[in-house]
Amino acid sequence: MIFLGIDPGMSGGMGILSSNNDMVYLAKAISFTNQTDKDISDYIKGIGNDAFCCLELAHAFKGQGISSTFKFGRNFGLLLGCLYTQNIPFELVSPQKWQKALGCLSSGDKNVTKAMAQRLFPQLKINHAVADSLLLAEYSKRVWCQRNGKIFR
Repeated sequence: MIFLGIDPGMSGGMGILSSNNDMVYLAKAISFTNQTDKDISDYIKGIGNDAFCCLELAHAFKGQGISSTFKFGRNFGLLLGCLYTQNIPFELVSPQKWQKALGCLSSGDKNVTKAMAQRLFPQLKINHAVADSLLLAEYSKRVWCQRNGKIFR
């Protein structure tokens, strides 16, 4: 089983965990600022059907520019389309919900989520670009396990 966590922001990315907590792919390599739409689509296509995803449900903010809001919405739509076409089940989750569940409510301070990712995955080099997506993958795993009565370490 593969667990995906996707932070759809322009500096976001994708974190992926296998069911035994081995890191399959580090999110920074799928940073959305360095990938084309086809790159992202091809990568999601290669994951397979034995997966579950939590996609962060974010929204436009007051004072955010029209251009950046449009880019974010376009990115979010691309990711939804990729998940639907690959039949990967997913849940939309707010930042507050997954952060509360993992005990790292950040209130916008990226160092809070980075520190939690470093505690959960001490073997990995964690930076701000990968922390949230990796934590979303962990949250995805926990949600799926709870719903399906499974226990993975």
